[in-house]
Amino acid sequence: MLIVRFRARHQLMIDKPLRSLLVRSTPSLYKPCVRTIATAQASVSTSGSPKKLKALTQEQRDFLDSALRVNQAGELAAVLIYAAQSPILLRSKPHLRKLMTHMYDQEDGHFKTFNGLIHKHRIRPTALYPLWSVMATGLGWSTAMLGYEAAMACTEAVETEIGGHYNEQIRTLLEMITQWEAEGYEVGEELSDLVKTLRVIRDEELEHLDHAVEHDAQKAEPHWLLTGVIRAGCRGAIWVSEKV
Repeated sequence: MLIVRFRARHQLMIDKPLRSLLVRSTPSLYKPCVRTIATAQASVSTSGSPKKLKALTQEQRDFLDSALRVNQAGELAAVLIYAAQSPILLRSKPHLRKLMTHMYDQEDGHFKTFNGLIHKHRIRPTALYPLWSVMATGLGWSTAMLGYEAAMACTEAVETEIGGHYNEQIRTLLEMITQWEAEGYEVGEELSDLVKTLRVIRDEELEHLDHAVEHDAQKAEPHWLLTGVIRAGCRGAIWVSEKV
């Protein structure tokens, strides 16, 4: 299946991802996990001697600020899409209540995670926050009005782009960590925790993609046009939110 190939290809490019997608026993991963974005965290070895640390470059600081900003905006959009879709879908498909609630709750958890991070580190949210809110609500409402299959195709398209986007962030962070370790520097615990958090969130987003395909997303007509437009819109929103 196309979606399975997508998921396998992107996850293998990173690592062996966390597979227990629905296990709720990892709430610590959703805590703010980078005590300082501006500088590397000091740490002490088990012997009590200080370890070598490396301060973040301006480029690395900018990357982290941008990543957390766009992630927060994207998770807000996901919450609003599901909030707009659910009342319409559940009137005709009440058996979807458990699934829609499950996906909404996960997106809300993601949103709260990034809310906490940008608040803690005083990262400016995207200036287009109000616009994305209106557009996400409109996308959720309009696809639900087009029918059950179109609503699922919306999830398929959004999660395809978001899954790839998180993979790119994880890849960049792992390259950064690998370089530091090769140079003999200590990697702060919170940066490692951020990678773990992104992996969990990435896997949950790809789980939503699988749910959408299993629930007739690809039966939407015209599937190629609907998903193509939504995916292009997601890429545009990500690009703008990284900069504005």
